[in-house]
Amino acid sequence: MGKVLIIGAGGVGTVVAHKVAQNPDVFTEIMIASRTKSKCDAVVKAIGNPNIKTAQVDADSVDELVALFNSFKPEIVINVALPYQDLTIMEACLKTGVNYLDTANYEPKDVAHFEYSWQWAYKKRFEDAGLTAILGCGFDPGVSGIYTAYAAKHHFDEIQYLDIVDCNAGNHHKAFATNFNPEINIREITQNGRYYENGQWVTTQPLEIHKDLTYPNIGPRDSYLLYHEELESLVKNFPTIKRARFWMTFGQEYLTHLRVIQNIGMARIDEVEYNGMKIVPLQFLKAVLPNPQDLGENYEGETSIGCRIRGLKDGKERTYYVYNNCSHQEAYKETGMQGVSYTTGVPAMIGAMMFLKGLWKKPGVWNVEEFNPDPFMEQLNKQGLPWHEVIDGDLEV
Repeated sequence: MGKVLIIGAGGVGTVVAHKVAQNPDVFTEIMIASRTKSKCDAVVKAIGNPNIKTAQVDADSVDELVALFNSFKPEIVINVALPYQDLTIMEACLKTGVNYLDTANYEPKDVAHFEYSWQWAYKKRFEDAGLTAILGCGFDPGVSGIYTAYAAKHHFDEIQYLDIVDCNAGNHHKAFATNFNPEINIREITQNGRYYENGQWVTTQPLEIHKDLTYPNIGPRDSYLLYHEELESLVKNFPTIKRARFWMTFGQEYLTHLRVIQNIGMARIDEVEYNGMKIVPLQFLKAVLPNPQDLGENYEGETSIGCRIRGLKDGKERTYYVYNNCSHQEAYKETGMQGVSYTTGVPAMIGAMMFLKGLWKKPGVWNVEEFNPDPFMEQLNKQGLPWHEVIDGDLEV
């Protein structure tokens, strides 16, 4: 049905490649490209499909991307590189007539700031080119938006309160490790919190607001209010929302390590001089922390991510909780990666599948909740991320 190019060969890219290879009726030709070609070759070897092509590319270079796109001629690019590279990849797509999908919004290297405005600004150019760009098609952002769209379509006349809840109850047996790129992870957690209420954004101190929430099959976990990018698009696309928040669990040991990292300056993203060279402390820290790709083998436990929604149906208040629990060990058995990579990679593949099947195909730049959620929800059940519903239960938030 279609040619797909995956950019990025980290944990998420590895999962995307495995899942794409499992669906040969949709993805007829596959290429994996990364700054380091040997990583792509290792993924192909693990999958055991010699027909998958690999290439070296610097995703910071529009010219290199254009040359690769013109050579392979993919129908869609799945961008699971770094968020800093979203705009160069989108530029290359426009220059070569290729459709686009990513899992995280663009952010500039020199400031930890999440905002869709840079990518939304490409809307008319993609429309004029007749190309589709699908933004934020991981789990959160991604499935969290699709869950919300599904709830709005099937369970509510008016969504009023949205809480996205993300729990990782796994144990990787490391003193300190991040579940995805340490640089992106630590930037995300150490910035101010933010939530939407009554038409405006409320800013909090980092991890200032927290409460116990109970997760299915896991139990109560201390959950912290963060800012997450999908809140920005969801309150725009569902204007009846009065309050939208995002919660994530952290263990005390993790938070202690994080506090020390900040206190000693290792979370800094500005350059410092060291032995006559300029280095970014957070990038140096990334080099010495465990690689998220290597956590899967000994990872136990599961993740639980979902949306807790309150609103009106037929004039009455309704609550709705839709969620997925994902086992780290089952994810590792299937793809060699842990559950956090799995829950991001599977939806990215499904989004590309939706495009190639013609179900999510409209020129412009779109967030996932702007498409029909039903065929995507159906594929979640088939592709390893089954979802569950609780109607009119206690949301705790």
